[in-house]
Amino acid sequence: MRLSRIVVALAVSLTGSIGVAADPDQAIRNTLKAIDPSMPIEAIAESPMTGLYQVQLQGGRQLYASEDGQFLLQGYLFQVKDGKPVNLTEAAESSGVAKLMDAIPAAEMVVFAGKEPKTHITVFTDTDCGYCQKLHSEVPELNRLGVEVRYLAFPRQGMESEAAKELSNVWCAKDKQAAMDLAKTRQTVADAQCDSPVAKQYALGQSIGISGTPAIVLANGKIIPGYQPAAQLAKIALESK
Repeated sequence: MRLSRIVVALAVSLTGSIGVAADPDQAIRNTLKAIDPSMPIEAIAESPMTGLYQVQLQGGRQLYASEDGQFLLQGYLFQVKDGKPVNLTEAAESSGVAKLMDAIPAAEMVVFAGKEPKTHITVFTDTDCGYCQKLHSEVPELNRLGVEVRYLAFPRQGMESEAAKELSNVWCAKDKQAAMDLAKTRQTVADAQCDSPVAKQYALGQSIGISGTPAIVLANGKIIPGYQPAAQLAKIALESK
């Protein structure tokens, strides 16, 4: 964190000595496109820190740039409020992830809602993952505690794996919930064909930094890697709604 602060201060200082760009948005875009023409820039805006611009990339990721685009920074930006550091980068990234999750149609997920959901979690899952199976066995308890569970597919070994095929069978089944129950108890899921969203969901997971399963996204977009017991997970989920 100390090094990041030094680099930020240096970037801002040098920006002032070089001169202000007439169009910061275009200057920053030009720099980033020169580095990587395919860089998925979604928005550029002034950050809370004077002289520093915030670049939002696809998947919620954040970069920072000087006004003329000549200095770039990748790292966390903190703001001290009431004597406590607030991670502004993490908050912005979580907000971006939450918007991505909320944009996914319910029909493209496998949803276990329960009777009276108070909040939801989105779980990137694989059928042959032991901790995914353990988490699924606790879905009824999560539902009872007011947490809706929404599944997205994430075959850890890639789209050519047997798990990817099994996940497609789940997503193409007439009763996706029943098929998920079968898969998570290592029972055979019947072959099924449809316009499966598994590849799209796998790519989405990669774009937001998912590398293993289960990966749990809270309603506010914060990502929790790995299994959490139902009572503990419900508490965290309800606090983040």
